[in-house]
Amino acid sequence: MNPVAPADSEVAPADSEVAPADSEVDAPRGPALSPSRAADFMTCPLLYRFRVIDRLPEPPTPATARGTLVHAALERLFDLPAAERTPEAARALLIPEWDRLAAAEPDLAALFSDDAERAGWLASATAILDAYFTLEDPRRLEPAERECYVETTLESGLRLRGYIDRLDVAPGGDIRIVDYKTGRAPREAYEASALFQMKFYALVIWRLRGQVPRLLQLMYLAEGEVLRYAPDESDLLATERKIIALWQAIERARAAGDWRPTTRRSAPSSAAPRRRCPTRVSPRFRAPSLTCPRHSRNPHSTRSPGPLSPRPAAASPRDATESPTEAAAESPTEATECSRESDRPLGDPGLARPGVAPGSGRSAAPSSTWCGSGTPGAG
Repeated sequence: MNPVAPADSEVAPADSEVAPADSEVDAPRGPALSPSRAADFMTCPLLYRFRVIDRLPEPPTPATARGTLVHAALERLFDLPAAERTPEAARALLIPEWDRLAAAEPDLAALFSDDAERAGWLASATAILDAYFTLEDPRRLEPAERECYVETTLESGLRLRGYIDRLDVAPGGDIRIVDYKTGRAPREAYEASALFQMKFYALVIWRLRGQVPRLLQLMYLAEGEVLRYAPDESDLLATERKIIALWQAIERARAAGDWRPTTRRSAPSSAAPRRRCPTRVSPRFRAPSLTCPRHSRNPHSTRSPGPLSPRPAAASPRDATESPTEAAAESPTEATECSRESDRPLGDPGLARPGVAPGSGRSAAPSSTWCGSGTPGAG
């Protein structure tokens, strides 16, 4: 796992897929696309150019560092024997993991002006880690793989690649893809957008293993919510078509040099999180924020309630003026910053399959369904 992510969640490891070769064209192997970079282009072509073409530096923030730290601690948690995977053991991992990350990335150590500020930040990471234990019992799980790099090549020659936080395989062979999020859970209107990344990964697994994953599971740790989705082949074929169309739009933008930014009709309401378009940032741009989203609705996914924190107010819709992106795909992101805590790419709804308890947000099968077939310490 990379020591720190320059951009987003999926991203502490996921950006290792795009650096050092994030021109998205790795000769002689051909073009490649990750879910994070796909989300960037759907959000704003200029943002994609900043990250992929210009490779402008993006220093870490407390939010991105917290996401990276929590992901690292959860990965190391499964190195312990099952009976020892307790909240106390997870908390004990935070300081060693932070020291390791800070030693590898000096910018992380410079985030905090004094020990008190750092202690407050570590307390917030501890709270998120504690919340994880309200969602599942890691003593009953043996992941097949963790921080798993996956890659497949479509018939078009486009390579799809990324890192999966956790891959669970049930004794019967069913596959579950799990992704941890340390930011706010999406509002109901944005559930589809949160699933694009997961469908991207599911498509890669399907192409690699010839098996459609049974369940996609997004765990929003800070709010104690879980978003689950059961894909089918038609979902993944639609995702593949969308990705191909998106790559064609990227190639057109590259050939024309047209990376026009996404625009919007009006600013977010005062109650909504503030979002900035890259065009509003100084030419000395270092850390772009994502622009405002297009509303999307997925009535078929299920989620568990999140009692830990209130929902933000709804954002204003985006301008109807379309950039080159939108001929291929709708805008994906509802986020206030580019981080593990806020990366929410778009997807499209599909039909739930048996194995998800409708309306409850929880799998009809108990957690033990996913025990016993994984390899401890793999990934």
